[in-house]
Amino acid sequence: VQLVESGGGLVQPGGSLRLSCAASGFTFSSYAMSWYRQAPGKERELVAVVISVGGTTNYADSVKGRFTIFRDNAKNTVYLQMNSLKPEDTAVYYCHARWLVYSYWGQGTQVTVSS
Repeated sequence: VQLVESGGGLVQPGGSLRLSCAASGFTFSSYAMSWYRQAPGKERELVAVVISVGGTTNYADSVKGRFTIFRDNAKNTVYLQMNSLKPEDTAVYYCHARWLVYSYWGQGTQVTVSS
């Protein structure tokens, strides 16, 4: 099983980034896919989730209206489009897959929002 994140980097406040998470080794379409983030000295928090059926999404209040999670089951990939980025969005962003008792994490990608 692998979850490989990409797309992180340094961006100015107000800018945009799109994170990608390429999955392999499991039935991607069956899994709820999420993005979490962890800032220095803080606990890991859920940012956004998209369920396996119907594409229903849910977001943390802090990112609603700015971030969009979506998935492409044909490519086994989940994305996080991040717009209007703020310095407080700086964190390591992790991809997560969950189905029943099965739970997998990616290695994380750093997002830094700074001028």
